[in-house]
Amino acid sequence: MTTALPAPATPPRRSPASRLQLVGDRPTVLPAHGTAGGRVGYLVFLPANVDPVEVMASHGVRPEVHPLEPVHADDAIRIDRERRLVELAGRELELTYLEFDLLAHFVAHPHTVHTRDALISGIWGYGHVGDGRTVDVHVARLRRKLGPAYRGRISTVRRVGYKYVPDHQ
Repeated sequence: MTTALPAPATPPRRSPASRLQLVGDRPTVLPAHGTAGGRVGYLVFLPANVDPVEVMASHGVRPEVHPLEPVHADDAIRIDRERRLVELAGRELELTYLEFDLLAHFVAHPHTVHTRDALISGIWGYGHVGDGRTVDVHVARLRRKLGPAYRGRISTVRRVGYKYVPDHQ
């Protein structure tokens, strides 16, 4: 059953420059046992020329800014596992779920040779499935997304698998 919400008695005030309207508030009850903090998140689409921090501040919302923390000493690739974000030379890199897991695994274990079977069981989560072609395809896609300047950091070890080689080492 669906219940319609009553219309507000007076229309909400909006500035002409802003079309953002907050439709919720922070929860007033404590989070249930076993939940992490009881936070509420909002997805807001803004025009490219609008600063989201200014918009949030004008509505009394204090934004939380979390810088990306590298998982190792690589200077170009930074990975935030918690938020599943990858930054490549200062720009965000869009990766699929498996591409992210694969790159994060490589970056966390530089200079370690990973066999295709070990990657299949560690990243995909199941045992040997054949000739390892699945890994080869995902590595090729990942290299393409890294671009010409960084694709060489994932090195092929012939007849074995792959390893990650940071540029500066």
